Amino acid sequence: MSGRRPVPHSRRRAVLAAVAALCAALTTAVVAEHRSHAAESTASFQELEESLTCQCGCGLTVHSCNHLQCPSALPLRDEIRAQMALGKDKDTILAYFADKYGEKILSSPTTSGFNVMAWVTPFLALGIAAVLLTLMLARWTRRGQAPPGPASGPAAQAESPYSKILEKELKEFDR
Repeated sequence: MSGRRPVPHSRRRAVLAAVAALCAALTTAVVAEHRSHAAESTASFQELEESLTCQCGCGLTVHSCNHLQCPSALPLRDEIRAQMALGKDKDTILAYFADKYGEKILSSPTTSGFNVMAWVTPFLALGIAAVLLTLMLARWTRRGQAPPGPASGPAAQAESPYSKILEKELKEFDR
């Protein structure tokens, strides 16, 4: 016999319920991801405007640019409409603009190639700094503690040449 105790039915039910809940959550997440990707491919005009940066120097998106008769936003809006009229999806339209104007036109950087470094490096640097800071603090707190040995404790104070003088002075002070 293996020495294992049988698992009670209530525990089995709890494990099965947890597994079923996990499967349901994963299925829901996959379906939601699929729906969001499908929704992204058929983006609205406003979503495309918000995905592109105005090139007039204002630093805003094409949708948010508030310059009257902007020399950049107005032609870009016309180009967006023309691309949508061709029946292209959001990813294709954004790729068209990135090819034509460079990645600087995209309001958020892509998560591929060198841009991954731009996304990951700050978090990696913070993590490394946190680890180094923890190690340094641990080292500093260890240095601040007195090492055990004959130089510390009440026995070391009694052996000091000034301890007898101090005791004498304290006794005379109490009188």
